Amino acid sequence: MADHRSKLLVCVFLVLTTQTFAELTDKINITFVNSAVEKGAVCLDGTPPAYYHSVGFGDGADNWLVYLEGGAWCNSTEKCLERVQIKWLASTSTRPAIRYVSGIFTVNQTFNQAFYNWNKVIVVYCDGASFTGDVEEVDPTTNLHYRGARIFRAVIDDLLAKGMKNAKNAVLTGSSAGGLATILNCDRFRSLVPHATRVKCISDSGFFIHSKNMPGANEREAYFTQVAELHGMAKALPQSCASKMNPGLCLFPEYVIKDMQTPLFILDSLFDLYQIKEMLAPFVGGVKEQWDDCTTNLTLCTSSQLQIMKDHRTAFLETLQEVESPSLGIFVHTCFLHTHVLDKDGWRCSFVARNVLANKTIEEAIDDWYYDRSSFQRIDTYTTVPRNCTVSRDNDIMNQRCLHPKHVHPMY
Repeated sequence: MADHRSKLLVCVFLVLTTQTFAELTDKINITFVNSAVEKGAVCLDGTPPAYYHSVGFGDGADNWLVYLEGGAWCNSTEKCLERVQIKWLASTSTRPAIRYVSGIFTVNQTFNQAFYNWNKVIVVYCDGASFTGDVEEVDPTTNLHYRGARIFRAVIDDLLAKGMKNAKNAVLTGSSAGGLATILNCDRFRSLVPHATRVKCISDSGFFIHSKNMPGANEREAYFTQVAELHGMAKALPQSCASKMNPGLCLFPEYVIKDMQTPLFILDSLFDLYQIKEMLAPFVGGVKEQWDDCTTNLTLCTSSQLQIMKDHRTAFLETLQEVESPSLGIFVHTCFLHTHVLDKDGWRCSFVARNVLANKTIEEAIDDWYYDRSSFQRIDTYTTVPRNCTVSRDNDIMNQRCLHPKHVHPMY
């Protein structure tokens, strides 16, 4: 794979900028699950798991949304130790007591009609394996703990004790590696809230494709195989997949989704920025700096780079066709970006960024799908090249454009 340290910095940047650009009126406090330590449910560096919780109110007091953070993976002892040095993706020791939130987490009904008054939880990502690792032994020379699956269960148990056991409606969601974790833990989550009337899962930019006929297929498979082996993921992965094939392949959702029992929504891009930059570009040749320029500014992409991205689009479409089912919600666009739901312009105001399908914003599409008003399945098959969908991050400007959309025209 590409240089691991640079990828780590990209992942940390994505997490940090989500906070930096958020509406500063919404903030949630951290909770450390110290009781989980005795169960061995700890981060890579041995610190206790943690989560941020916004308490529900009104008719949303018995509804719960649990969000799993993302931040790539580590596939070797050395790479996991690098995460420990950075702290953010391997520890809870440096996490702030208060986190500022936006998008799907805002309590402002205008910008989050679907979930504004629900209990909403952000689970800190600190295990490096999408909340599915479980290795009992700890190497005393590194003190690395591979316990993501235990973290997931410990946090859920803590939430159940705080009222989620009485949930009427529940959602498991997450972005990037957290979006993958959502898919891998979706049916397990459903089994832990058996009394809820409606339980569904939303994977945000977590549909990582194998692309068997694209450059780097063997390397992508080898990388995920290394992650699975290092973290002892086989027993925590969906057994409908892990019992039939190399567990590393089960980190490609296309091999898991067909056997899922819980309804799933896929929110993604045919030109997902992370997949193209980190999981495809390193294996297609060309100068790294040229790809850095291209993925930063689409106008700098060469014709050959655009063709490679078109080929990736074709592979993505073919993979989606393999997993389609009546219960599967789909909002797959062509914006050149990665992750959505924690930003206002990736949620209720996605039309400001010209990111709508069937005249629906991302939030409206998911709202209709969740409450069974529509089996939303839309893919932007009209656009064959990536689109720049970045918008102003000024909160006042965003609010005005979101509240007064007369000058914004949906594409499809």
